Amino acid sequence: MKTQLLGLAAAGLLAAACAPVETAPAPMPPQDGPSQCRADQYQRFIGRNRSELPPKPSNDTWRVTCTTCPVTMDYNPGRLNVLYDEASGVIREVKCG
Repeated sequence: MKTQLLGLAAAGLLAAACAPVETAPAPMPPQDGPSQCRADQYQRFIGRNRSELPPKPSNDTWRVTCTTCPVTMDYNPGRLNVLYDEASGVIREVKCG
């Protein structure tokens, strides 16, 4: 009798483990793009020296760093990242994040 109950319990657990699970749909990623941090307005500085960048606007968040320098991995879609070559100071990439 115990063996049958254990067998039924095991079968019930296996059936439950194989049952489809309803999950909420994944949230849509935020609509961020080059205009969210205004990176599109600074693309013209690519290929130029970082000393040619204008002063950072007081309400903006910028990170100006070399392409090989360590940075935090936090993602901020409103932050403008300006990446330059450490040896030459030439801007290689302008992006949000």
